[in-house]
Amino acid sequence: MKKYLRLIIYIVIFVVIMALSLFAYEYLGNDYIDEDIKDAGENNNKEQIVNENKAIDFDMENSNREKIKLSDYFGKPIVVNFWATWCGPCQAELPHFEEAYKQYSDDVEFLMVDLTDGYSETVENTMKYVNDNNYTFPLYFDTEYSAANAYGLYSIPQTLFIDKDGNIVKKQIGMISENVLKAEIEKLLE
Repeated sequence: MKKYLRLIIYIVIFVVIMALSLFAYEYLGNDYIDEDIKDAGENNNKEQIVNENKAIDFDMENSNREKIKLSDYFGKPIVVNFWATWCGPCQAELPHFEEAYKQYSDDVEFLMVDLTDGYSETVENTMKYVNDNNYTFPLYFDTEYSAANAYGLYSIPQTLFIDKDGNIVKKQIGMISENVLKAEIEKLLE
């Protein structure tokens, strides 16, 4: 009988702790809601607020070694992919970007930004890799860590979906599937 009484007491204590935790989460959680979200009104959701986040500009080089900026492409939806040839997940998703580029390049800018350190990742070996795999998407190089620093890149691949006004609509960390890539591009075009 003592065993059952002890078990019941433990269950009651557990239920009380869970109820208090739920109450604390609900009560304290409201104090930490972003003021922008509160002010946005009930018809605006968090995704729409993210759309107001301006993309951070950065410098890069194109395949002709000319310096350009991300902002040079504002005015049209942009898909930016940060990658490197040594990255297995990057290699796995590149065919998806190639197909998307072939399908959407008239309406969307594709910026395939290679994180080029000059040692393990060089412009030459990246261009060879792209040519060997018959990729036709536009290739760009972050030779001065401008993009890496601007976006605090600590892992790749990463993909940014930027609307025509230069606002980040979505940031995908990690490998992206072909279906998700195309769905996000379709959202950009709406």
